[in-house]
This record gives sequence, structure tokens and C-alpha cells, in this order.
Amino acid sequence: MNKTMRTLVAAAVAAGSLLAVAGCGNANANVATPKDSSGAVVVNFWHSMSGTNGQVLDKLISKFNDANKGKIVVKGTYQGQYDDAITKYKSAVQSQSTPTMMQIYDIGSRFMMDSGTITPMQDFIDKDNYDTSDLQPNVAGYYTVNKKLYSMPFNTSMPVLYYNKTMFKQAGLDPDKAPATLDEVKADAEKLSKKNGGPAQYGFNAAVYGWYLEQEIAANGDLYCSPDNGRGSDRATKFTFDNDGAVTFMKWWKGMIDAGISGNTGTDTDAAVNAFETGSVGITVESTADLAGIMEAAKQKGFEVGVGNYPKIKNNDSGPIIGGASLWISNVKHSDEEQQAAWKFIKFLSEPENQATWHTGTGYFPTSKKALETATDKQWREQYPQFDVAVKQLADTKLTSATQGCSAGVMPQARKAVETAVEKVFEGADPKTALSDQVKAMQTTLDDYNNSVKQ
Repeated sequence: MNKTMRTLVAAAVAAGSLLAVAGCGNANANVATPKDSSGAVVVNFWHSMSGTNGQVLDKLISKFNDANKGKIVVKGTYQGQYDDAITKYKSAVQSQSTPTMMQIYDIGSRFMMDSGTITPMQDFIDKDNYDTSDLQPNVAGYYTVNKKLYSMPFNTSMPVLYYNKTMFKQAGLDPDKAPATLDEVKADAEKLSKKNGGPAQYGFNAAVYGWYLEQEIAANGDLYCSPDNGRGSDRATKFTFDNDGAVTFMKWWKGMIDAGISGNTGTDTDAAVNAFETGSVGITVESTADLAGIMEAAKQKGFEVGVGNYPKIKNNDSGPIIGGASLWISNVKHSDEEQQAAWKFIKFLSEPENQATWHTGTGYFPTSKKALETATDKQWREQYPQFDVAVKQLADTKLTSATQGCSAGVMPQARKAVETAVEKVFEGADPKTALSDQVKAMQTTLDDYNNSVKQ
């Protein structure tokens, strides 16, 4: 990690990118702007959107290009899943061949901030006096550190609780009342489970995915790393995902597995979703991005889906963290004119109507508050009223360091470390010990990263 980061930073320094800012970066003053045969500025955009999501993105790109013929042309290129894409970006930095724009997943944010290869979005915002009041504050908050917005939120999701309303009726539960706390989930899972005469093989199941522990910690108002989840002037120097709330969550989950009321489908998120969609499981937790797919599967199976807030240890004004990815503008040998063209495209994607198109076409949460007021979005939510639960959950979540999530350069590794701990707990390890062991194991990785970016 140390060697890789040092190499990356060295490449950024060689490219002059550590000095560049939009509109005034001398490092890129003499860099040629790429243009096509019509004279339009070319914006190369690397992303990780495939399938339906990729098709919707392509339509938005075409819409922008049609409106800017002869001036700007955006060329979107799929670069594989998030991990593959960020690896390709790192390689491109070393060869000084980065794209103009890059889509990076949430937990790659701190790395991008520290890489010295990007122009912070705040620079464009300040230069244009761009009004950010329409941005969902809890969404923008994730990509903000020390009051500076580094990237523009794009495809945003939140975790919610999904439950089979048809099974709730069969088990004598109120189908219009989603369980709100861990204790309530357990009580409902007991009645839903086959071993207790219920209609489901297991009342509850969720994938072994480190994101869920991050969510539970935030929903409890606690920090995943310190100080301040890395959100202030000081970077994160220690992980704290072995706190009391995390331990309580792990004991709850393992207890339900031992009681035979929770399944264990392992780390395969598709398997966990499939278990719910096929009616094997009565309750699960998953991203809002899966809502449309789950609704369609339920329709095919003939059951009704309910959606509730992500369950907490106890009710409070905290809430879960957003997920997904955001858009970054690279300054590694990209002229100010090229970067400004990318900024224009980003502003286009952030417009309410385009966010409504994105939301309704993909299921990702709109980053624009006004998007929810468009006719397109209102009509879609009439079809999927379950999504209004996510809208309200986001609005009701107080923006704090806890709900912003941890900003650390080694978050991908930390998430994997948590998954290792969860699997050990499921095998019989003590929850506190398993989590603390991974906190200790991650300390060297975090220290090495922080040392590699000190200037």
C-alpha cells in the first residue's frame, strides 16, 4: 500500500496536478485541449455503469452531446466494476493518461482526495458561484471533508429494510408495520420462521457485507473511525468499528442464526437478495438500488413487498449512510478548458429533470431535491410508493460526522476486514474479540497509508 501510494503521488507531482485548480492552474496552462474534427472539446468519462444503468447513462450523455454539438462531446467508457475501475485509474495516473472525468465508489473517496490528481468540485462551485442548495445535504455530506465538496454525488443509494407483507399477514403480524429496531426484527423473524410454524424458511437473512456494520454504527450515532470519522481537519488515525454498538449488532445477528430464525447466505449479495425474492426469507436489508428489481421479482412470485427504515438498536435521530458513487474531475494533463467542459456536463447531470430521469430509470436516489417534485418522478413514485420510505429516511437523518461515514484512504480494506470478523463470529468467535482483532490488524495498513500521503 505504501509503495503504491508513493508511486501514485510521485506520478501526480510529475504531472503537476498537485498545483492545478480550475481556472487558475499554471500546471495545466500549456496543456493542449483534446478536440474532435468539429472542434468540440472531448471529455473522456470512465464509469462503472452496466446493463440498464449504463443504458440510462448513455441516453443522458447523448442528450448532453446533442445540446452541445460543436462545443463539447462526452465519450463515456465502461471500465468494469468499481474495484476494477479504480485500479485502472491508478494505472492511468502513473502513465499520465487519466480520463477527464471518473466515477469512483463511495469508499474510494478519501484515496481520490489524497491522490493529488483531482480538482475539488468546490473549486468549480466557488468560481461559478454555483448554487448547491438543491443538493440533498446528506448525500453531499458524504463527499464533503472539512466543509469542502470534493466530488459531485451521482448514483446514490441507501440501505432499507425489505419485508414480505404477504408472509406478515400469514404469520399474524401487521403488514403495514415494518420492524424499526433490532429487537422488533428479531420478534417478527421468530413468528415468520418455519421452525416456529411460520411461512418462511428463515424470518431474516442478509449478506455478510461490511457495509451493513457501517450502517448500524452510523444509525446508532457512533463513529467508524476517529477522530470525527475523518471529517474534520485531521485525517482518520484509528478505526473504531469494534465499539459497543457494533458488538451489540453482531451478537444480535449471531443469536438469530443460532436460534434458527436467520439464514446465512455468506458474502454473496445476489444470493441474499434471491433468498428474499423467492420467498425463502421474510425480512432482509439491502440497497434502495435493488427496489425495482425486488418489486418485479415479488410480482412474479405473487407477494407484496413492504419497505421500512434501516433497523436501529434503538430509535434516535441518527440514520444510515448513503452509498453509491460520485463524479471526479482529473487534473493530470487536462487543460482548464477541458476541465470546465467536464464541469458543464456534471452540472447537466445534476439538473432536477435529469436526476429524475436517472432516478426513475435506475432506482438510484436523486441527488437533487427538486427532482422529487418533477412529474416524471412523482409518477414513478406512485408506481413504487415504497421508495417514499427512503425519501423520508434520508430527510429524517440528522447530518453528523456519524452519518457522513468514515473517510479513510483504506476503507475498501476495512470493509473486507469487517467481513472477515463477521464470518469468524458466525463460526463461533467472540464478537468483541473478532472485531477488535481486525481493528488492530488494520492499524498498520492505515498508518502506512497516512504516512504515504504526508507532505
